[in-house]
Amino acid sequence: MLFEPIPYDFYKYGTTYFWVHFGLVIVGFVLAIITFLSQRLHPAPYGKHDSPDAKWGPLVPQRLAHVMSDAVPGVLWFVLIFFLYSKEHSDKEVINYIFFGLFLVHTVHRGIIHPLLMRYKSSKVAIGICLGALIPNFLYHFLNANHISVARYHDNYYYDPRFILGVLLYVIGFVINRWADWKLRSLRNTKGETSCVGYYIPYGGLYELVSCPNYFGETIQWIGWTLATWSLSGLVWTCFSAATFFARAYHNHMWYKENFENYPPNRRAIVPFIY
Repeated sequence: MLFEPIPYDFYKYGTTYFWVHFGLVIVGFVLAIITFLSQRLHPAPYGKHDSPDAKWGPLVPQRLAHVMSDAVPGVLWFVLIFFLYSKEHSDKEVINYIFFGLFLVHTVHRGIIHPLLMRYKSSKVAIGICLGALIPNFLYHFLNANHISVARYHDNYYYDPRFILGVLLYVIGFVINRWADWKLRSLRNTKGETSCVGYYIPYGGLYELVSCPNYFGETIQWIGWTLATWSLSGLVWTCFSAATFFARAYHNHMWYKENFENYPPNRRAIVPFIY
């Protein structure tokens, strides 16, 4: 039957696995709130907001830090949890592997390919910045790997509008995010344009509407993930991601406006026409 409130079987209520999973979900929601409030007040000191006065520990190579914070929890940890945690629930179906592949497409790119392609303004970053992403990623990637490994979706879920629309949004968001990142990288080759300490005003596509279409695209991507998996683990990860994206998009938007006199006044920070 389509539109079942919970279209899968999961851990039985009261088991240790149940309490571990949903206890960590609660922790994840609290962390998302704290993250938004703290980063809305003060952006993490890297990239445009890098500050020599910030005390975040010793410096490490940017590429290494990026791989550590994204690839280790997003690829290695995610794979281990998916295949090895809760072995008594190891009878996976095709849809479990579809979700597994969708998530890995993102994390492999984000944690391995993107750092290799990225042209960092600074070759070093404080170890605290790396750990600030590494620890939450371990939590949220555990929850998502655990869910898609254990959940037994009902046979007709492939035809459920939640799955179809969710996967479509995931792909659209992924494409927007990749395009926006490519556009930013290509600006490093810009010549003869007004720049500010190595940065340029991006134009074209969604950059005509918002300052951070990369964050907008990834937000859409994780909304699609939440819809397709229909899970609290997906929802809490989306909330945490959005908390980070919306806060940082605000600061990036203000940075552009403060550093470029000719910055387009009608652009929003992350959501076209709204915010």
